Amino acid sequence: MVAIMSPETRPAPADVPAVPAETPVRVRFCPSPTGTPHVGLIRTALFNWGWARHTGGKMVFRIEDTDAKRDSEESYQQLLEAMDWLGIDWDEGVEVGGPHGPYRQSQRAELYQEVITKLRDAGYIYEAFSTADEVEARHRAAGRDPKLGYDNFDRELSDEQKQAFRAEGRQPVLRLRMPDTDITFTDTVRGEITFRAGSVPDFVVVRADGNPLYTLVNPVDDALMEITHVLRGEDLLSSTPRQIALYRALYAVGVARYMPEFGHLPYVMGEGNKKLSKRDPQSNIFLHRERGFIPEGLINYLALLGWSLSADEDIFTREQFIEAFDIHQVLANPARFDEKKATAINGTHIRMLDAADFRGRLVPHLQAAGLVGESLTDRENKILDAGAPLVQERVALLGEAVEMLAFLFQPDVDIRTADGALKGMPADLPAALAAARAGLDGIDAGSWTVESIEAALRAALIDGLGLKPRQAFGPVRTAVSGKKVSPPLFESLEILGKDSTLSRLDRFAAEQADQAEQAEQQAAATPEA
Repeated sequence: MVAIMSPETRPAPADVPAVPAETPVRVRFCPSPTGTPHVGLIRTALFNWGWARHTGGKMVFRIEDTDAKRDSEESYQQLLEAMDWLGIDWDEGVEVGGPHGPYRQSQRAELYQEVITKLRDAGYIYEAFSTADEVEARHRAAGRDPKLGYDNFDRELSDEQKQAFRAEGRQPVLRLRMPDTDITFTDTVRGEITFRAGSVPDFVVVRADGNPLYTLVNPVDDALMEITHVLRGEDLLSSTPRQIALYRALYAVGVARYMPEFGHLPYVMGEGNKKLSKRDPQSNIFLHRERGFIPEGLINYLALLGWSLSADEDIFTREQFIEAFDIHQVLANPARFDEKKATAINGTHIRMLDAADFRGRLVPHLQAAGLVGESLTDRENKILDAGAPLVQERVALLGEAVEMLAFLFQPDVDIRTADGALKGMPADLPAALAAARAGLDGIDAGSWTVESIEAALRAALIDGLGLKPRQAFGPVRTAVSGKKVSPPLFESLEILGKDSTLSRLDRFAAEQADQAEQAEQQAAATPEA
């Protein structure tokens, strides 16, 4: 057993040098594989990635998977999927390897035990046997709040006291000895922060079963992987004095070379004044993807959660973000996730896409909606080629485009009239439908073009019936799409073809006639008051 050094002989915490100016930037993203990737987590990955790419440094992606009860392979795969979809790549870590592996904490047990031995031998960590009840009892006896936490009682236990505790069957935890002085550091986001001496008690770094805790392994990994900047969420700010104290001990025993810079990113708020929870739908990265966010749009918006390119410029590309991003310009105030703004920004990026690129990105969403199969048929390809350009300028989400184009892929018999689609129809709807059908039927199949379709409908409905354009074309739009709003009508009819257009007009006219007849019968059967 290593004897605990006396206060007179125990080494004082070392002054750890700052990161040398010429040292290349090394950041890390180190999530636990629990749950679904959420906005706050991915924003942290983005800012680390942005700083590494801006400075020409490296990003390390490691996994903190020491909680066997909560960690899952499914969550790990989802992390990889989210990072891959957004294009946030890494230079070292899981799946790619590197000189500081392994990159999963569950595979680094031997490394941690070596460090624990060094810290024990040097007197920086000590055995603690006190139970939570004993700590509370001592606080009460001294007139203190019983919930103050650990009171550092076990710091100077004698060998005899330890032996007595062991004789009772107790197994000790290991605690790091916190310095008896203030801890001050400069946060890259928040400026100088001081934690007063005595405000942070000695904390557990190794459980009684010998397994190290996050409080130990996270800084140890940072030190061994030579991380220069620890950029993480504001919720971890309170743990920083513990990490600084541990870094001092790690430097003293030769594990750490320097103290990294710490930067704590602002909370992401949801509706009201609540922090955005990982359980909130707005926080789920994959739900945003399902709705039709594209990586460029979501990356742009996530970057605005605590940072901006300029005061009057919200739209930027990935390359512009990398060129301009500076961790020292991140704001400390909480950032609010604004769904409407995020959607609008995504729409701008959709409009910036090359037409062929936009078309290709619609395919998975069409497949998810059951509108096309795994391999598109010639007919489906032609519809998509012609239909995609009609909606690219009109949508903010890919899902909206699929919804707008769905009627072009659906069989005629599957078209259903949406609620509210009949509002604003001409007083004599049957006459309008009959005139439209007659006009379109007069077009030769070989001349079924946008120009001929528009000319025929204008002649039949505007010139022939004297209807205004909105009333004139509304019945045709609803007949073929089932909706009040659709992509440009004449282009849509050209894509559908003459046979399908006439079939849908006939079905809609028959449907309206049936409903009118049912209404008359119901009125006749209702006795007068």
